[in-house]
Amino acid sequence: MDQGELFPTPAGSEPQAPLATRLRPKKFEDLVGQREVVDVLRRLTRSGNLPSIILWGPPGSGKTTLAGLLATETSARMVAMSAVTAGVADLRKVVAEARLHRRAGLRTVLFIDEIHRFNKAQQDAILPHVEDGTVTMIGATTENPSFEVISPLLSRSRVFRLEQLDHDELRQVVERGLEELKTSIAPDALDGLLEVARGDARVALNGLEAAAALAADGGDITLDQVERALQQRHLLYDRAGDQHYDIVSALIKSVRGSDPDAAVYWMARMLEAGEDVMFVARRLVILAAEDIGLADPQALPVAIAAQQAAHFVGMPEAVLPLTEAALYLALAPKSNSALTSYGAARELIQETGNEPVPMHLRNAPTGLMKSMGYGRGYQYAHDYEGGVASSQVHMPEKLKGRKVYEPNPRDRKPGK
Repeated sequence: MDQGELFPTPAGSEPQAPLATRLRPKKFEDLVGQREVVDVLRRLTRSGNLPSIILWGPPGSGKTTLAGLLATETSARMVAMSAVTAGVADLRKVVAEARLHRRAGLRTVLFIDEIHRFNKAQQDAILPHVEDGTVTMIGATTENPSFEVISPLLSRSRVFRLEQLDHDELRQVVERGLEELKTSIAPDALDGLLEVARGDARVALNGLEAAAALAADGGDITLDQVERALQQRHLLYDRAGDQHYDIVSALIKSVRGSDPDAAVYWMARMLEAGEDVMFVARRLVILAAEDIGLADPQALPVAIAAQQAAHFVGMPEAVLPLTEAALYLALAPKSNSALTSYGAARELIQETGNEPVPMHLRNAPTGLMKSMGYGRGYQYAHDYEGGVASSQVHMPEKLKGRKVYEPNPRDRKPGK
């Protein structure tokens, strides 16, 4: 796919093209948001020395648009491919064509969408051609490239982090869409559209266009039409506002209160409103250690498995392992001894300061340290009945006998 295929429609030239395509910026000045990144990229294009780049950011933040602008500003030929469908054979074909164009003095920018979907062999295949300048690679990813892109390729690229468009920036995008469609929108419908879009310009414009098609009478687009267009209700949930903290609090207290119905309900409220799946998974992991703890030590592995499964399968299927974990945690017996024990240890440290490690517990890797008494008198637990040296003191001398762990009656001892 070349540049003409990736950006097929100049603004306003084909009304049947999707609104998001018709409004795709054709110069840096028209791009909404990402000002710091844009300033750096513009300087790079002016220098004429465009390096390979990885654009890392959430959906709808402008990764594809920026790639096209970079190719245009450097007068380069652009070839685009999706890592979901492309293979090594496709890469080889692009490289062969790039060599021919390079001989004619034309640079090739290879845009790889969702580069994190390429496996190691595919990333290895493109590496030598990035190194020798046959292609300038621009990769786009929603995942942290530190974990998803091989180190050699990452080290030869500059990574730019794109941020989710904020409320005002997304409003600018929608206002441009309203001008293009020659229509208007009710204030509550605009608020609903912006909230559901969650900083994703593509979602906002697609929703706006679909809602405008429902408003056949030419009047203001209504909230009902926005909800019908997006096929979901407008949920009152702001990830940075009171609703966010209130619903998170409700989820935590429902699990702690052993109410599986409420736990799943509040978790669904978060996920259906667009909350980050990993945020929900992290809350479940914390709950497993804080509120179930030693009453059911299996709870933490269940929560960790749910987090890994949710990350692996993504939405919408991620709701299944998360729901399984939420139900397990809500139904499990409860103990907060991990929380209270650490709190007691912290208070003891604040009260007594940095007490020295007893000599018999200190490591003695050198003869000098041994001669100074390091490790002297240490009782190796495995040499004693039951594997416990009961007379040995492990706390600092001044804190001998002080307790931080107060067993909860529901705590299970290991092996029982």
